[in-house]
Amino acid sequence: MILTCSKSNQKATDLKQEMSQVKEGKLPNDDHSHDMLTTTLRRQLRDNRREKHVAGLVQKDDEATVKLENAAIERSKAVDSAVLGKYNMWRKEIDNENSDSTVRLMSDQIILAKVYIIIASMKNKLDLRKELQIRLKESLHALGESTTDADLPHSASDKIKAMEKVLAKAREQLYDCKLMLGKLRAMLQASVEQVMSLKKDSMFLSQLAAKTVPNAIHCLSMRLTIEYYLLPAEKRKFPRSENLENPKLYHYALFSDNVLAASVVVNSTIMNAKDPSKHVFHLVTDKLNFGAMNMWFLLNPPGKATINVENVDEFKWLNSSYCPVLRQLETAAMKEYYFKADQPTNSGSSNLKYRNPKYLSMLNHLRFYLPQVYPKLDKILFLDDDIVVQKDLTGLWSVELHGKVNGAVETCGESFHRFDKYLNFSNPHISQNFDPNACGWAYGMNMFDLKVWRKKDITGIYHKWQNMNEDRALWKLGTLPPGLITFYGLTHPLQKSWHVLGLGYNPNVDKKEIESAAVIHYNGNMKPWLELAMTKYRSYWTKYIKYDHPYLHSCKFRNEPDYN
Repeated sequence: MILTCSKSNQKATDLKQEMSQVKEGKLPNDDHSHDMLTTTLRRQLRDNRREKHVAGLVQKDDEATVKLENAAIERSKAVDSAVLGKYNMWRKEIDNENSDSTVRLMSDQIILAKVYIIIASMKNKLDLRKELQIRLKESLHALGESTTDADLPHSASDKIKAMEKVLAKAREQLYDCKLMLGKLRAMLQASVEQVMSLKKDSMFLSQLAAKTVPNAIHCLSMRLTIEYYLLPAEKRKFPRSENLENPKLYHYALFSDNVLAASVVVNSTIMNAKDPSKHVFHLVTDKLNFGAMNMWFLLNPPGKATINVENVDEFKWLNSSYCPVLRQLETAAMKEYYFKADQPTNSGSSNLKYRNPKYLSMLNHLRFYLPQVYPKLDKILFLDDDIVVQKDLTGLWSVELHGKVNGAVETCGESFHRFDKYLNFSNPHISQNFDPNACGWAYGMNMFDLKVWRKKDITGIYHKWQNMNEDRALWKLGTLPPGLITFYGLTHPLQKSWHVLGLGYNPNVDKKEIESAAVIHYNGNMKPWLELAMTKYRSYWTKYIKYDHPYLHSCKFRNEPDYN
């Protein structure tokens, strides 16, 4: 700014000299030249005055800023942070029995002590550093894991006073605003990195925990299996088998390898049904759980409802020559992906998620073969085993699907539940055939029109896209992405009250929505039968379990998320 003003002054001086020379006759004097010089001189003088004025204002502003900074530093030095019961002088709070002001005061003192210890080491103040370390250790011990003032020991007040004395001493000897700011920023960055690391570890462990089978459920399955194979053949049959192919009844498809979860689905459906005798349950499990699933429902029949249990491994038509997923699972690349534990992972917990064993099970992909499994049925309601039914569902059979195949609740209330979340739109096969903003929908409770399914050859559409995705370039593993593709343009949206999702991952599902829903879904890792289940939602599931059942009692089931 000073340089600019100097240049302006020089220009003004030069113009004045030219005017003098014109008057003295040393330069040509015509009216036009004279007017131009006069106008230029006036403009330059105005600019010069304006620049001087601005420079003065800037200088005053800089001086004011410096004064404010110095005043702030002095005030911060004078703050008495030892006022008990208050967080600081500017944040006075209403005292209450759950106050945490003293806890936060101690936390602040601990942070300051850590900073001063670093600065004391840098400035070779070893005695002060030692004193700070002693007080820091005492404060950390007194604070412990306290979250409210009521949790603190009686000695906390003395520790705060002792810490304040040494902090005051450190403030006198070590206070350096810039250095303090730098150290606090470094501590903040380190804390952020630690939080990110812990979050990543937590996600990894939650994915790992979601794969586990609790000991109690494993015990139940083993005991039931033994009992089943000790039964005579004539006692292994369920009654009312004539209902299994009656299209006038309400049919449910449930594919599961979890006996307890399947029992909750069946029990909750029957207990809320207006006429249980018209409901037919088609259960399919694997060979490991076939005996257990049969034995459970032989011992605990669903009242007047009809039930049947089948073994997916006995579906001889479901083989690698017909099913793309089975064929792909036999490839060396897929075996390498799933079974080589030493393979590097690119995205930590996300990569682990897609290595979940459920993607290897045909129980997970059997939903794409419903007409083949149930050739005599016209409609069927597909249910996942992590749901609870809270109302009579027969109204779903009256919902007009308008020529669509799949009736499902849409999930695009959030942006991340649209197609671009699940599919790779950088691939031309995807980008040229689908809308990235198309609304996603949920599996878990789906009404399928099997007559339209057969007419449109839905299974053939699924096979086509599954074959194209052998290298997993179109979507990651799972059944929802191919479901979105297969039923694209063929899904009728149901009212959201039919199916409320998120109880397996979202702690903020509205309670009113849960209680008014026909079906609630524990989609996510926090299944209600696992220890990591959210306590606030477990009661909706556990109310359909009889914990005094002899088998559950002998396997040490408890109405708590503790099955170890």
